[in-house]
Amino acid sequence: MGNIINKEAVKAYKYIQKGGVILYPTDTIWGLGCDATNCVAVEKIYSIKKRNMKTPMLSLVKNHSMIKSFSDNPANIISDVLDGLIEPTTVIYPKGKNLCKHILSEDKSVGFRIPNNKFCLELISLMNKPLVSTSANIHKEAFPNSFIEINNHILKQVDYVVNLPRYNWSIKPSSVIKIDEFGNFSKIR
Repeated sequence: MGNIINKEAVKAYKYIQKGGVILYPTDTIWGLGCDATNCVAVEKIYSIKKRNMKTPMLSLVKNHSMIKSFSDNPANIISDVLDGLIEPTTVIYPKGKNLCKHILSEDKSVGFRIPNNKFCLELISLMNKPLVSTSANIHKEAFPNSFIEINNHILKQVDYVVNLPRYNWSIKPSSVIKIDEFGNFSKIR
């Protein structure tokens, strides 16, 4: 399985390098993804989802160091938060940087998650940048519980569908917590 994961990560990376959008399995639900620093690709995801660009999207990162490279946050806050997480959790940090402006909130905060998924981690390592990860559904429609529930409109609009087993390890999105600039936490989802 490791060799298949590596081959699919390389294929997906080639599309992402060209500004493409991929459909891929994460450790939570099926997602749409692209290079989080490429605004043209990010805008394409908003178009596919029929979603307002004022609604921010999260990104997957490979480790604490990548979070530090793409947000202005004290290292101890990042480590303290991430070390205590058990379930898949997106953490919204106060100030994103070096990213497409469309994935940031109006207050410039940004959501990151370190996935527990070999394919995602392999792809992010190849990219060496955050990977946008938003649910593979039209805005305001239900999250797909499996690949076969993904809207045909989405399947036709993406540049590449990752060819890995078409089932999920989980059928719910990640939890979301927000940290303010003072290190205070609040649960969003």
